[in-house]
Amino acid sequence: MKKIEIFETAMCCSTGVCGPSVDSELLRITNLMDSLKDNKEIKAFRYNLTSNPQVFVVNKTILNLLQSKGNEILPVTMVDGTVIKTGDYPTMSEFQAHCETLDEAESGSCCDTSEGCCVVDEEIGVKVESKTKGPCCDGNTGCC
Repeated sequence: MKKIEIFETAMCCSTGVCGPSVDSELLRITNLMDSLKDNKEIKAFRYNLTSNPQVFVVNKTILNLLQSKGNEILPVTMVDGTVIKTGDYPTMSEFQAHCETLDEAESGSCCDTSEGCCVVDEEIGVKVESKTKGPCCDGNTGCC
């Protein structure tokens, strides 16, 4: 089982939808982490410096990075205890390079893009409702 941990800067919310504008990177990461909640092969955790300060102190790797580099090092992403990226969130390609089963987690959807229901916004990596609705977007499926 893979373990993904993301250590983030202090912020009021992790969704990226608070404040005057939407942060597309936070929205992408929120969507990815939500998609991994029921994954039996990957356990994913997000830690916010405001909400979970104790985790930053207990994890010696993170504590050392913060002491030597400062808060600018955040976000830090670890897979199985190894730092894979600092200062920015990993791309899907970077995640996939470390988590073979991530492809399966991301592909699970009631929407088939050939039906025109949901599409992945390549810029932010999030499934969004298409302008043309297919048969699965009847308002009851929750996919769009």
